[in-house]
Amino acid sequence: MKLTHLFTIAFIFVCTTFAWWLLGSTITYRTHHVAAQTGDSVSGRWGPPLVQTHPRARYTSSNGTSVTLQPVLSDVRADLRYQPVKMGLLWHRTYGVKFAGAYTFTNPTSITQTLSIDFELPPGNTLLDKISFIIGEGGKSRRSVAAPEQGVITDSVQLAPGESIPVTVGYECRGMDTWRYIFPGAGRIRDFTLTMSTNFDDVNFPVSSPTDRESAADGMTLVWKYEDAISAPGIAMDMPRELNAGPVAAQISMYAPLSLLLFFSVLLITCVTRGIALHPVNYFFIAAGFFTFPLLFAYMLDLAPVHLSFIVAAGASLALVCGYLRAAGGLFLFRVALAAQTAYMVLFSYSFFFKGLTGLTLTLGGVATLGMLMALTAKVDWSSKLGAVSPKLA
Repeated sequence: MKLTHLFTIAFIFVCTTFAWWLLGSTITYRTHHVAAQTGDSVSGRWGPPLVQTHPRARYTSSNGTSVTLQPVLSDVRADLRYQPVKMGLLWHRTYGVKFAGAYTFTNPTSITQTLSIDFELPPGNTLLDKISFIIGEGGKSRRSVAAPEQGVITDSVQLAPGESIPVTVGYECRGMDTWRYIFPGAGRIRDFTLTMSTNFDDVNFPVSSPTDRESAADGMTLVWKYEDAISAPGIAMDMPRELNAGPVAAQISMYAPLSLLLFFSVLLITCVTRGIALHPVNYFFIAAGFFTFPLLFAYMLDLAPVHLSFIVAAGASLALVCGYLRAAGGLFLFRVALAAQTAYMVLFSYSFFFKGLTGLTLTLGGVATLGMLMALTAKVDWSSKLGAVSPKLA
């Protein structure tokens, strides 16, 4: 093989690389542009990430200072229903929640006190439905009709010394990404239980893990219990991560040059050792066949599911490249190309569908390729194939 041919093939590779990077940048721009346009729209319809604050009560002491009380007993239930919404190339992790809390407040003083009970609603542009705020139980209970002020429902009740009163609250609403329950300013939490039910198994706890969990018919049932906790951590649930086609397509395009580099390496070694003559023009058409995969995949995503788009795009590229090499180099080169392109393009690209697997796939592929090429070329006389490095002395 002539040295000028190698330089020409390298130039073809560099040009194809820049074309892939341009395509990846275009996909990234499209994805972010659509995300910016649709993110506020989805948040406006579904609401932001929801945060529910632990309720509290206040009373005024004999010296005129305000004293804050935590519930002495809390039984909270949150039913999370994951309902993702797709807009453009992105999935938005939206969900609905049914919240119900049963709390008990106690007057700890030796005199009658008027307790002001505060229940803070989730902040933000959140549509709350079926709100209930009931003080007392049985025939003595009353439903509060107090209007929220700055997102907080407040109602008052008189309690005799040592008297306790139950308070039940509930609502339904929708949010995005994460649901949280927090204890701001609560130094000590007693007899607290939160039971969460989900319609998904892919659970992720960004703050604290549950004390108990079990599988349910359509998801999980998770329980957090604090019997007597100091500085109790909050509770949170992240919605499952969806496979977003836009970022995957962009990554495939940006890293595609690695696939082509490995493929060209195998092809060059095979042609040299087998005496198969391929012109740089042949390598140009091979690079173009490789380029069709991320290009077709990126623009099919708007019309077809991500896995179907991947299969069609990969099949088209395999047919173009391997069919071309079958005609240009024969059956043996076809078999080598089919195995190499499947490994370096299809399997490597598919690893982007799984978080954290890409680096390992690339490493294993590179090591396997190196081992295969070393084994195939160990006894090759490179001087006769490519010419001697220096002339032999007489």
